[in-house]
Amino acid sequence: MILDVLDHAAQYESLSPFFAKAFSFLNREDLRELADGQYAIEGKKLFATVVRDKGRAAAGAKLEAHDDYIDIHFVLRGTERMGWKSRRLVTAGAEKPNEGQDLYFYDEEPASWATVESGAFAVFFPEDAHLPMVADGDIHKVILKVAVVA
Repeated sequence: MILDVLDHAAQYESLSPFFAKAFSFLNREDLRELADGQYAIEGKKLFATVVRDKGRAAAGAKLEAHDDYIDIHFVLRGTERMGWKSRRLVTAGAEKPNEGQDLYFYDEEPASWATVESGAFAVFFPEDAHLPMVADGDIHKVILKVAVVA
């Protein structure tokens, strides 16, 4: 997991052949005006989802993880708490809601929490189980899905 601000994003571009384009998308002048929904950047290898929603309580929420994608969660407005736990330390069996979808849920508590303020991002790799969207108020964010394999 990485937690940082957008001003420092360039130092992570070598971690994926798609990170430069991902961070370029987050630097768009019109990013805050984009409607909720999905935006293709590089087909299924890199795409963004803009979300405006109410935060949820941590109680009852499940950790999630992905095998085929790296997630970049960028908070535009609000303050979000994101839970984290290494998948290596997860003992609960995975729930896979839809066959063919790269999404697994785990009924476990995060090992740690990070507060992600407006202008900051968190990167979750396949080895990172995470619990996003925990907040007392509204959240406006962009979630980038970055394919692990080019």
